[in-house]
Amino acid sequence: MGKRGIEVVCLSLALVAVFLLAACGVKEQVVQEARWSDAKDKRVSNLPAGAAKIEHVVIITQENHSFDNYFGTFPGANGIPMKDGTPTPCIPDPDSKRCERPFYNSSAENYGGPHDESGAKVAIDGGKMDGFLQMERAGRNKSCGTDKQPNPDCSPAGEKGAEPDVMGYRDRRTIPNYWRYAEEYVLQDRFFASMAAASVPNNLARVSGWSATCSSSNPMSCRNDLDPYGGYAAVPVPRSDSAWTDITDLLHENDVSWAYYVETGPNGTPPSRNPLPYFTTVKENGQLGNIQDVARFHENAKNGRLPAVSWVMSGPKNSEHPPASIQDGQAFVTRAVNSVMQGRNWENTVIFLTWDEWGGFYDHVPPEKVDENGYGIRVPGLVISPYAKRGYIDSQTLTSDAYLKFIEDRLLDSQRLDPATMSRPDPRPSIRENAPQLGDITQAFDFNQKPRPPLVLPERPSSR
Repeated sequence: MGKRGIEVVCLSLALVAVFLLAACGVKEQVVQEARWSDAKDKRVSNLPAGAAKIEHVVIITQENHSFDNYFGTFPGANGIPMKDGTPTPCIPDPDSKRCERPFYNSSAENYGGPHDESGAKVAIDGGKMDGFLQMERAGRNKSCGTDKQPNPDCSPAGEKGAEPDVMGYRDRRTIPNYWRYAEEYVLQDRFFASMAAASVPNNLARVSGWSATCSSSNPMSCRNDLDPYGGYAAVPVPRSDSAWTDITDLLHENDVSWAYYVETGPNGTPPSRNPLPYFTTVKENGQLGNIQDVARFHENAKNGRLPAVSWVMSGPKNSEHPPASIQDGQAFVTRAVNSVMQGRNWENTVIFLTWDEWGGFYDHVPPEKVDENGYGIRVPGLVISPYAKRGYIDSQTLTSDAYLKFIEDRLLDSQRLDPATMSRPDPRPSIRENAPQLGDITQAFDFNQKPRPPLVLPERPSSR
């Protein structure tokens, strides 16, 4: 009997089990918890002793801010002025023919600049990191679209008549909770966007390690593409289904629970932040029901019913994507973190917090070249866990590929999104989790320390 035939028989038996449990008054949630209780005893591969204490992985992703924009002045981090004492850079302005230096921006509003594939190339400028103002000026004559169809090749400041803020930075006064997390847990100051492009390819890569366009449901029909949704960060429906293999397929094959929690609003959640419904694997595996409203995340977190892997994505209003308020975004993240900390799963959970790409904002660290897709410009990364080192700055080269690798090593016996071993091979250009440049994210943990108590913060803190 083939693999899919075996799956059908197993599914039938599982349905009978669910029916019998329901007849006894046991809810389906208990079945999900039982499945995870089996999965959590899997061998922990390629991880340090004590890593089995982590039973739940929560990945929170916000949008469009560089590391220097949020943590450029954080003590001890590689920011502005630079760690080695290099003076604050001055970036050429093609309009004034002068140059501009980073400045403190106290506003909760933010605009940024173009942040697509071409914008990344100009901003990076072969490693000089001096093209940010050039891209902002170039994007001033292009419409930024709407929340439903934002255009990453534009400058929101240009539409609103505001001064460019791409050289601006924030600190404790404007994002106090983010800084508090960095002080109490782990700040990663060499964390890059996985793809040198906009939100869509980075959010695709976060769940699959790749960004592509496919001509059919056959994964071998997929071709590398850093603009898979056709020029806009969100469209009513992507041009084609994502037929390549994503991490949820490996989780499904190994009977490991997962959920993708998205915040919906009046216009729904743009596909750029909710890509999994368009993955062939999710449909074929009957797991569209694993994509849920973020309200369910808060409920599950507080009741100690988190799946093994959770992704948490805000909607446009709370995403921090320009021109959304960064304080609204910080409140969204704080509430999500608080829900985990106030629930029964806190002592065996890690929260990975990052931003999908740089949003056009200045950063001075040139990204490493790992393949034709990236890495992209540096973004903030934080690790929050009872076992996270306190006040630690991790300066290894990292991306969201490290999240996939941690999930694979902790829950999947070190399986990889590797065409040579996957049941659904695809022609991806590289196995990102195996890149020699990628650091070891477990350096953020001290599994010998006593689990640290929760740090519950106000959603709307006063600045200090």
